[in-house]
Amino acid sequence: MIRPRIPVNPLPTGIVTPLITTAPAPAPVEQHHAADCACRHTTPAPAPVTYGPAVRLSPAGVLALVGGGAVVVLVVGAVLVSMLLAVAITGASVAVCAVVLRSLLNSPSRHR
Repeated sequence: MIRPRIPVNPLPTGIVTPLITTAPAPAPVEQHHAADCACRHTTPAPAPVTYGPAVRLSPAGVLALVGGGAVVVLVVGAVLVSMLLAVAITGASVAVCAVVLRSLLNSPSRHR
């Protein structure tokens, strides 16, 4: 249906450009000569490593989240059931109207 269009060079030049490019190499880290060096190098502090999710929920927060999800499911279910009921009532009323119209249109032909 929808397909990506890959550009095609009508006159090949012999230069092949890869579709996937790699990230540039990281900058080299300066190494120290020895532990008792007199040149007073400073080493950058390592970046802090964080593990786990960024948001931590308390038990009350988890309970509120579950309760909110249950309320959303119940509300959406009620809306869908009411829409289905509205369609069913509309279909039944259209069927009754069709039967009444059919009987009204056929009754004069029987009286002749």
